Amino acid sequence: VNELRSIGIQPDIIVARSSTAIDDSIREKIALFGDVEKRAVINVPDARSIYHVPLMLKEAGLDTFLVEHLHLPEGTTDIANWVHLCERIDHHDTAVRIGIVGKYIALPDAYVSVTESLRHASLAAGVDLDIVWVSAEEVEKGAFDLSTLDGIVVPGGFDGRGVEGKVAASQYARHHLLPFLGLCLGMQCAVIDIAREALEAPDANSTEFDPATRHPVIDLLPEQKAISDKGGTMRLGAYPCHLVQGSRAAAAYGTDVVYERHRHRYEFNNDYRKALEETGVVMSGLSPNGNLVEIIELPSHPFFLGTQFHPEFLSRPHRPHPLFAAFIDSARQHAHEHTPSKTPASTQANPSRTATRKA
Repeated sequence: VNELRSIGIQPDIIVARSSTAIDDSIREKIALFGDVEKRAVINVPDARSIYHVPLMLKEAGLDTFLVEHLHLPEGTTDIANWVHLCERIDHHDTAVRIGIVGKYIALPDAYVSVTESLRHASLAAGVDLDIVWVSAEEVEKGAFDLSTLDGIVVPGGFDGRGVEGKVAASQYARHHLLPFLGLCLGMQCAVIDIAREALEAPDANSTEFDPATRHPVIDLLPEQKAISDKGGTMRLGAYPCHLVQGSRAAAAYGTDVVYERHRHRYEFNNDYRKALEETGVVMSGLSPNGNLVEIIELPSHPFFLGTQFHPEFLSRPHRPHPLFAAFIDSARQHAHEHTPSKTPASTQANPSRTATRKA
């Protein structure tokens, strides 16, 4: 407060952060030294979740104070939906363990859109979300037991570090019928995984990671191959995606066309579309001209789906993204039906249980 005054600013409201709620004597002291009304001292103690903070601010009277101070028209505030959201946070029937397999797990805020999308879907489903941070490099070494999870998410990313671990996570999810959601690079890793096994092409890869691969199942868009200056050449922003009727993606969205946001340069290589379709892969989301594969899925799997776009950008607390909602619903079913400890990570997959067949 003194620093503000030193530059000629007098605060009207003071927000007091604390680990526990402050009492009236402390509030009065802050108001006295800050030269504000006592009710203008808004205490924000630690909350059970970030979604409880708006309720705390309303209970502290911040909304009423602001309306009066700014001479805004008075009205009624209806936050029943938000109250209901927080009630769902506090009461869950089931817990699901979702592993996020990435290389930035030491900085989890790098995946905050993904974690919040999972949280939104979990709240809507009435389940408790237990996020497990899984190092892709540890999976690559075989040092993490994926059998303890109820679902796997492989988010986006760049460059080759940890990619083989993400491919291995996709393979594990396929073989053990574990719900899987791949986002952008996550979808590309799933395509690499499926192609290596189903097409008997162990060197299948993305040219981003192996420019010399004989089976570039993920490659640059043709119009970008001659571009040397990569600045601004990414596919960015919202693009339409046409969904295949009868697919899991179409069932989740409940519509035929959606608009989703992108951030990438590499795409599914159409030279391999027919071969992978013959192994059971469904290209369930396509660009309007049919040239770009936006979604892949395995109908023989409880839930195995990858998107070239980033659905996490469009999820909201009261409106979870349909694909995240479908994924969490499948993970909840897995948690109900399975005892993870019965499936050790070292167990070899039974070929009859894999979700793709060889071409």
